[in-house]
Amino acid sequence: MLPAFLTALFFSLSVVCANRSIRAVGGTRANVGRLLFALVALGLYAHIWGNGMGGAGRDWLLLSGVIGMGLGDIALFGALPLLGSRLTVLITQCLAAPLGAVGEWWWLGTALTGPQILWGAVILAGVALALAPSKSHPPRVAIRPLGFLFALGAAAGQGFGALVSRKANTVAHLAGESIDGITAAYQRIAGGLAIALAYFAIKALLEKSRGVPPTPRPPWRAYLWIPANAGFGAVIGVSCYQWALFTAPSGIVLPIVACTPLVIIPFSYWLEGERPTRRSLLGGAIAVIGAVSLTLVR
Repeated sequence: MLPAFLTALFFSLSVVCANRSIRAVGGTRANVGRLLFALVALGLYAHIWGNGMGGAGRDWLLLSGVIGMGLGDIALFGALPLLGSRLTVLITQCLAAPLGAVGEWWWLGTALTGPQILWGAVILAGVALALAPSKSHPPRVAIRPLGFLFALGAAAGQGFGALVSRKANTVAHLAGESIDGITAAYQRIAGGLAIALAYFAIKALLEKSRGVPPTPRPPWRAYLWIPANAGFGAVIGVSCYQWALFTAPSGIVLPIVACTPLVIIPFSYWLEGERPTRRSLLGGAIAVIGAVSLTLVR
């Protein structure tokens, strides 16, 4: 459970830095930059002390990156302008866990116990309570139905990406190998980066063909948020995430990781002065109760 909690912590720090990074250099530069930085940082470790691009589970980890960090993130960024951040995150986080759990039961035969399912559902209920739009906090964009399809794709990317990572661990175990979280994160990000670069290259060509002017290049100091974003998220966070998936079923890991938007609350208040609502605090308390209980049951 520890690596799953660490994942939520570092992902939340990454989101705060990502917001600063996107405002400073733009979404495309921020996302490609964080993946490139993470690939280099993780690759140095993986090729010196880890398995590099080797290992029996490598192809499955590359596929996991393609599904989760490639296609899943593209769908996520497609949903954000159509649904808004709160509704997008709500759908993604609350659907990824059951999709991953059902997929792992069907494909790998890993079944959760009744108490595990119950407390996992409590966590997701707390997340839903904290993030669901309301009359006092409506979505900041005009809701468009296509956004729900993108959000479902983002949830499937996260859930099935985790499932394929679990498959990689099974394959490595059967081959008598072990995969450390950092090497797994490196191989996974390599797969995701290939899809992200292809997507952004096609997007840039289409914009150029339509005569869309390129965005101005920001000053070099603006890029300093990229290493912070990548370090907390794609380097440490993803490494902890892979570590968690190698030690617990995705149906347990994903509900805890779904608490990331709630962990962000104190950091947003501290760094950006964004005061939490009573409903978000109540939802956070419910999710914490569920997470603690989930660590205690078998």
